[in-house]
Amino acid sequence: MKNYKNILLKPTSTIKEALKIIDSGAIQIALVIDKDEKLLGTLTDGDIRRGLLNNLSLDDSIDPIIFQTPTVCSIEDTKEKILEIALAKKLHQMPIVDKDGKLVGIKEVDELLKPEHKSNRVILMVGGLGTHLRPLTDNTPKPMLKVGNKPILETIILNFKKYGFINITLCVSYKSEVIEEYFKDGSEFGVHIEYIHENKRMGTAGALSLLKERLDEPFFVMNGDILTNINFENMMEYHLSNNSIATMGVREYDFQIPYGVVEIDSTEIVSIEEKPVYQFFVSSGIYILSAEVLKYIPKDEYYDMPTLFEKLIEKKEKSISFPIHEYWLDIGRIEEFEKANREFYEVFSV
Repeated sequence: MKNYKNILLKPTSTIKEALKIIDSGAIQIALVIDKDEKLLGTLTDGDIRRGLLNNLSLDDSIDPIIFQTPTVCSIEDTKEKILEIALAKKLHQMPIVDKDGKLVGIKEVDELLKPEHKSNRVILMVGGLGTHLRPLTDNTPKPMLKVGNKPILETIILNFKKYGFINITLCVSYKSEVIEEYFKDGSEFGVHIEYIHENKRMGTAGALSLLKERLDEPFFVMNGDILTNINFENMMEYHLSNNSIATMGVREYDFQIPYGVVEIDSTEIVSIEEKPVYQFFVSSGIYILSAEVLKYIPKDEYYDMPTLFEKLIEKKEKSISFPIHEYWLDIGRIEEFEKANREFYEVFSV
């Protein structure tokens, strides 16, 4: 998906421009988008040849020959679902769109069929005290609390594994022995696990300064109390395709004022809005960072993710958001823990 921007056309593009794109790329398809980057259709060599047979010239617009009803998949769809649809319809490529129809990439079936383990590291922050979940966390670290039939942390690790990310680093502190005794080196779960021991509070980014290996490619950082079924592969490709140094998963959050909000100009009442709902984007606790970000993190000091992103913004480094529309729940309090257990079997396979 990271090279899809090389195959984009506008409806006003000429057939000559379309041929150049299709002939120069191994994928042999062009994607047509509008000014808002919504997918309008696709174009192949066959579409062009049919247009030329109908007396169109190379300088004519592609608009009459765009295939306007292509099969697409959602950014939320799993690799397995994309493959199932593509193979059933004998497609070699599958455009990927978000919930608004905006193009976010294209998947090649041949690539999806290849068994692949990705080398990108996944760093999970699992050292918190879980204070708001006491007494449940008196003897058990929060990531090891069972939701459904397994610990929260096991669900997280298995979800990363599903998308080929098997190199896991666990940043542990509180009751770390419980986590290490359960997961060991990760081989029983089909992954490779290393541990970083925090001997003091390091924040959500500070432990990254303790990494044992030098990273040279983008990596995930995620809080160990997040229950989600997002497509981690799509998030990584989104990060790469946007040439971002840091990508933050964000979640829409609605907040309703329980009163009528009065707008006042001096002493005069201008308007009254009854119980308005305000919408915000909040951090999801899921990030992708390129390796060069590590130079901004102080060694062996407390440092959190908001501070890191503020530093990147100050340095004019490109940091972007990745909207999360899939299931997501931050298990920070008892009521959220209970909600997670009620919903687990509806969202996750056992």
